[in-house]
Amino acid sequence: MNSLLPSLSLAAASYNEWAVLGLLFVIAAGFAAANVVLSTSLGPKRKGLIKDEPYESGMNPVGDTKQRFNVRFYLVAMIFLVFDVEVLFLIPFITIFPQYDFLQLGAYGIKFGVLFAAVLTFMAIILVAYLYAWGKGVLKWD
Repeated sequence: MNSLLPSLSLAAASYNEWAVLGLLFVIAAGFAAANVVLSTSLGPKRKGLIKDEPYESGMNPVGDTKQRFNVRFYLVAMIFLVFDVEVLFLIPFITIFPQYDFLQLGAYGIKFGVLFAAVLTFMAIILVAYLYAWGKGVLKWD
């Protein structure tokens, strides 16, 4: 009978963790619903031609809304995302790297050296892609 008690307490602890997560979702959904209800009930009710126009920094809208943008805007955004993700991958490695003396770590130092080589390879591939985009003129703003 005593062997059952640890498993029951473990199940209860697991259930409590899920209950906290469920409570968090209920609070988030309630907060979102309350914001929508409060903004519609307390917000301004004035309607009109000027109020229904899209806000354009205080200027009257000019031109067609289906105007095409140059593809360079999207390419620059994608390059930014690539470098952003690269930084996210490098942060854990950079924070751990200065703490170790690789000559005294033995086999672990060899594994970390292989990881370091993989990081350098990753950075080299990203650098080659950046240089290719630069050579193609993606980053030139006419």
